[in-house]
Amino acid sequence: MGFFFFYFCDMKPRFSFIVPVYNRPNEIDELLQSMLAMDYAADYEIVIIEDGSSDTSERVIKGFKDKLLISYYQKRNTGPGDSRNYGMRKAKGNYFIILDSDVILPSDYLKKVDTFLTKKFVHCYGGPDAAHESFSNLQKAISYSMTSYLTTGGIRGRKNTIGKFQPRSFNMGLSKEAFEASGGFGDIHPGEDPDLTIRLWRLGYDTALISDAVVFHKRRISWKKFYIQVNKFGLVRPILNRWHPETAKVTYWFPTLFLGYTIFAIATAFFGYWYFVAILGLYFSLIFLGATFTYKNISIGIQSILAVMIQFYGYGKGFLKSYYYIHLLKKVPEKQFETLFFSK
Repeated sequence: MGFFFFYFCDMKPRFSFIVPVYNRPNEIDELLQSMLAMDYAADYEIVIIEDGSSDTSERVIKGFKDKLLISYYQKRNTGPGDSRNYGMRKAKGNYFIILDSDVILPSDYLKKVDTFLTKKFVHCYGGPDAAHESFSNLQKAISYSMTSYLTTGGIRGRKNTIGKFQPRSFNMGLSKEAFEASGGFGDIHPGEDPDLTIRLWRLGYDTALISDAVVFHKRRISWKKFYIQVNKFGLVRPILNRWHPETAKVTYWFPTLFLGYTIFAIATAFFGYWYFVAILGLYFSLIFLGATFTYKNISIGIQSILAVMIQFYGYGKGFLKSYYYIHLLKKVPEKQFETLFFSK
């Protein structure tokens, strides 16, 4: 399928980085530059899968052919999950590290992963994400909204007390054994990573958080793209809860409940009851102070308030819509929300 470059190395790598990409050659360039700077002595390979891009990364990758061990494949567009599966089937390593194309790796990333797995091997791990100092104020505000305890409660890799951690595919490791046993990612997107994690649990494989294996994650670069992303997150969750009812939690309702509370608070304010609006004001003040303190920037603090509002509105609206169709009307997910599924 398509064509590939493979730059051969006598030593079989233990790790294989799996990176699907879709029309983002500049991001691949930044990612590969960060890999050049990694202080990891052992060999590893990088498998890049071009998922039907019209603006390919071929030229960028050729510039690294004498510096990094890279396999590059071009295929038709079948989504990030299937592209990762494709890359893992082609990879030479026995442990796959799955990254989004819009991440940058710290120089000690792979060393920290190797150290953790050597001391306490696990077949699947996940790590947190953060904003690099070079990111725009908008990207930092979105990063704060997606990672703060005040918004997501640390579920994206910011606390060590989580019972069972659900890795996310922007920063995720998977053994070859676990991949072959599970069949890899499904066709849904987003949501393919928690779906895989839950299926791994059912097969008896554990997952773990490597809290210091951080990646710098650019995320979306506009408010519109951010809204579309979080709205899809909301649409996907009731589908996952239907597939895996044992994992359903009341916390998934929080953004929707927050929307309801906001409407209630504004409505009561018209009748002179400002108490509920004041609680909202206190919450957003904490968001502003937290983001401002984190980045030492008032503008980021202000933009973080908007990011949280978009995140809760987009996710909450998507969740409620999906819950109505999937759980109340019992619609078939693949037919009701066709755009969330890729065809192979």
